[in-house]
Amino acid sequence: MAAKIKKGDHVLVIAGKDKGKKGEVLKMFPKEERVLVSGVGMVKRHTRPTQADPDGGIKQFEAPIHISNVAAIDPKTSKATRVGFKTLKDGKKVRVAKKSGEVIDV
Repeated sequence: MAAKIKKGDHVLVIAGKDKGKKGEVLKMFPKEERVLVSGVGMVKRHTRPTQADPDGGIKQFEAPIHISNVAAIDPKTSKATRVGFKTLKDGKKVRVAKKSGEVIDV
């Protein structure tokens, strides 16, 4: 099945502690059904000093969240929408927003 959400998409968090936040998908984890969204799901990690990072200390990172907790943002209305598929006249399959019918793929 084709992916409804892809890397680089702008999404809205619809469930969980970060509900209502918007961000861009940085990385996909298809086997785990999770996505990494910029600025969402922040966690703190205590890191030991290394040669690459001599300071160490407490660092903040984005943690992956389940793909069912995010919704694609409609490019026309800037609101959450479901994603469908449509085949264009030239035979290319594209993702479209269900609310407005706007093509999501660039």
